[in-house]
Amino acid sequence: MRDPTAPPALGRGDRGPDVVELELRLTQLGLYGRQPRGTYNEGVEDAVMRYQWTRGIRPDDYGVYDAETRQRLESETTAP
Repeated sequence: MRDPTAPPALGRGDRGPDVVELELRLTQLGLYGRQPRGTYNEGVEDAVMRYQWTRGIRPDDYGVYDAETRQRLESETTAP
């Protein structure tokens, strides 16, 4: 059961400050080299998939920034 207090999963087409934070965290790990724009596009999706793959995360949908992926990425990076 999903925690109702957890941030929502992010995926392609989403926009906003949560996406900017994701882009900046992926940049810290060298997985995203573009200027953050706050749009969850193909580049962000690809970086999230590479992160999931290299960390052995097996989400229901690769490329979606789900709760497990968020928790793991936040534990490896600093808040932007």
